[in-house]
Amino acid sequence: MRPEIEKTIKQIDTKGWKKVSVEFGRNYLEVFVPPNCVELGMKDVPVLPDPQKAIEEAFLNPISSATLEEIIRKKGKPPGEMSVTIAVSDITRPVPYKGESGILPPLLGRLESSGIKKENIKIIVATGMHRSSTPEEKVEMYGKEVVEQYTILDHDCENNALLESIGKTKRGTHVYVNRDFYFSDLKIATGLVESHFMTGISGGRKSICPGLVDVKTIQRFHGPYYLEDPNATNLILQGNPCHEEALEVAKTVGVDFIVNVNLDKDLRLTRIFAGDLVEAHMKAYEMIKGYAEIPLDKPFDIVLTHGGYVGRDHYQTAKAGVGAIPAVKDGGTIIIAANNRDTIEPIGSPEYKSLIHLLKLQGPDGYLDLLRTSHWRFTKDQWEPEVWGKVLRKVGEEGLIYCTLEILKENYCLLPGVCGLDFLKGKRKKPTLEKAQEMVQKAVLFAVNRYREKGIEPAMAFIREGPYAVPTLQKNK
Repeated sequence: MRPEIEKTIKQIDTKGWKKVSVEFGRNYLEVFVPPNCVELGMKDVPVLPDPQKAIEEAFLNPISSATLEEIIRKKGKPPGEMSVTIAVSDITRPVPYKGESGILPPLLGRLESSGIKKENIKIIVATGMHRSSTPEEKVEMYGKEVVEQYTILDHDCENNALLESIGKTKRGTHVYVNRDFYFSDLKIATGLVESHFMTGISGGRKSICPGLVDVKTIQRFHGPYYLEDPNATNLILQGNPCHEEALEVAKTVGVDFIVNVNLDKDLRLTRIFAGDLVEAHMKAYEMIKGYAEIPLDKPFDIVLTHGGYVGRDHYQTAKAGVGAIPAVKDGGTIIIAANNRDTIEPIGSPEYKSLIHLLKLQGPDGYLDLLRTSHWRFTKDQWEPEVWGKVLRKVGEEGLIYCTLEILKENYCLLPGVCGLDFLKGKRKKPTLEKAQEMVQKAVLFAVNRYREKGIEPAMAFIREGPYAVPTLQKNK
């Protein structure tokens, strides 16, 4: 622990402080915060009392769509000769695919009861530019029986042999899409609908673009031309270039049916949205906006948040940082608790590691200037450092405190912000919940005292659902 940090922490009297539960992967950290700390939480949404029944009802009564059985009959081809592809999410999304409450078994069962042959069904992992899934991750996501009985393929955005041109979008993007999906007789997209810091919300069209498109389309989709648009943010669809481009691509590809889900903070099913690509997704959007948005009258000095389930690595945890921006004052402090548990790489890809360090060296404006120069060659994962740059513009390097145990101290130097390990004594040991809790607790003490030394009693907020909640600062009327 840095001496100045240890000295600062000892000056804080926590008598009268209250305890909050900070999500940390699949566990929780019990952290004490000042009594005036405001807990920003989404509205409660009841979980489905009978998920199996709800899934069945969603298939029987799809939104603005014929049922799967009717769609299959209208294809004009014997079911036994039809090919089907199902786009699914990878390990970074907690979609309930397997088990008694999973959406894959009933979906596959309906296809086969309609005469579709098991060998004619392909499940394609819509990876976008994420790495391929490991065999273990496939079993974890889709279940052992599905993995053993069905063809499951990872999309590869850089393999031209697997891609087919579908022409240009209105914005001039020449798009190539996964051939297996495009030429399939029946195309089904699945996924999780939650707030998304670029496309407004996830799910729906996003399974196709960026999930199943080529690397150049993903590059353009994740470039400054799109990401720096003020409408490319949480819960905004109208005028959002990322949403509009993705939807145009998905419509061109021709998705026949979607099965999307919504989950509560404990990853339990709250709704199933099955049916038309556009209308079923819009119903999901209306629901998400109704309970995820948290209106704020004013921002706070300190905001405590977490990476949620999605924060498997530093790359994904950008969602939590960006989500906290509206809640924090200029020059304030954001503390992020992140269980970066990805066993392959808790920071991100090799490209991301280089680029996030470039952001640290050049600063957010310098980094963005580089991306916009004519000499810059688009590099995989460049967009996440760009959105981390939005966080740094708001709070600065010293205002971002990043708390994780999975990233080695020697690699922390690559990352912008204050290193959470600086709040712990001794050499790094095997990550434990106790050590993670100590780290986050001391980060809170440090942040509070930093204001008190200036004679300021800081206003603090805790974002209970982390990257899934959407604090929104209300404009003065």
